[in-house]
Order: sequence, then structure tokens, then C-alpha cells
Amino acid sequence: MTAFEDLAKLVSRFEAGEQQHSSHWAQLPVTPETNRAAAVLMLFGVLDNIPAESGRPFAPADLDVLLLERAHTLDDHPGQVAFPGGSVDPEDDSVVSAALREAVEETGLDVSGVKVLGVIPELGLIRSNFRVTPVLAWWDSPSPVRVVDYAESAQVFRVPVRDLLDPVNRVSATISRFGRTFRSPGFTVNGVVVWGFTGMVLSGLFDELGWTVPWDQDKLYEIEL
Repeated sequence: MTAFEDLAKLVSRFEAGEQQHSSHWAQLPVTPETNRAAAVLMLFGVLDNIPAESGRPFAPADLDVLLLERAHTLDDHPGQVAFPGGSVDPEDDSVVSAALREAVEETGLDVSGVKVLGVIPELGLIRSNFRVTPVLAWWDSPSPVRVVDYAESAQVFRVPVRDLLDPVNRVSATISRFGRTFRSPGFTVNGVVVWGFTGMVLSGLFDELGWTVPWDQDKLYEIEL
């Protein structure tokens, strides 16, 4: 089965109610009265049009995912690595249209080359009180991407999924705040650490797909903000 088929099948299982969240992908609480809707685009594709190759336990060597590093001057989540995305605005027809609009605004993505596979059940982003719906998509025809606004993003990049899955690059990211320690799955790639919400969603997705390679969860990486 190809990576595209794996992803499409996972969406179908979620839509049919047959799929449960992984242990790293639990429903996180938000404040019911004041939370806001948001959406992110989880865009997978073939890097440089290399012919796909099958393989386990790693994903195909040519598979990658689109990420960005948020500007370090932002008030919310400065410097964190994230999927393109943001708030669902009143003019958005759906969470899918919101995710695509935000991706265009942040990365210059040409959405005509994107095939939306479906959505994954929304998750809570506690700190900013968002209900976030991940929109899973396939990059049928990759287009150039870039930082559109450096006030918003420090870099936009495509990272090979095999680099994310490589046990050498996996860590448990920890951060201490208000007398408590928060811990999440993390990935050290492209000179940055993917952690927090994005790290949990990626780790959960890989678990659900059966792509995860055993890694040392006691390998800690302390986040300093």
C-alpha cells in the first residue's frame, strides 16, 4: 500500500468512526464558552518527484510534509514549528477552506495542486483556547513555497517523513511553566525542534498509520523560551 493510500484509508476510518486517538493524541480541554475554531493543513507529498518506494518500518523515502517556523517576535507560540493554518474566519465556508486560505497566506501555496483527503477530529489547543481541526491533504502537483510575511513566519520548509521517524531525531520535549512540566513527543529536524501540539499530532498520526519506529522516549530535550 502506498503512503497516499495509507493516509486516505486513515481518513476513511475516522469518518466512519472506526478509529480511536492514539495515546499521544488525546482530546485536550478548552474553555467551552470562549474557545475559537481553527484549522491546520497537514500536507503530504512526493519530494522532487522521486518515484515512490514501499518500505516498513519507515515511510517511503520520498514522502515529505509541509511545515513552518513561526516568527520569534509573535505573542502566541513564538518560534514554534507548526502546520500552516489559523483561525476559521466568518467568510470561510468550512474548516477545509480556512486551512487552505491560511496556507496560501503563509506559504504562497498553489492550492490547485492540492487534493484534500478529509479531516481528522478536532483537538484542543489549551494555551490559545482553539479547537483545531487538522485537514489531511495530498500534494498532487507541488508548487514553490516560501515565507510570505516574515512578521508571521521565520521559515517554510518541507521535511522528509523518514527524517521525522528516524529514532535518532526523536525526543521527548519538556518545558516547565507555572510550577508544572509539560512533555510532548518531539522531532529534531531542519535545525529546529518540532514539539507541543504539532509534535503530538505528527506522533499520533504516525502511530495511527503504523509508521512509528521504536524510539527512546526517555531521551529528553528541554525547551527554553
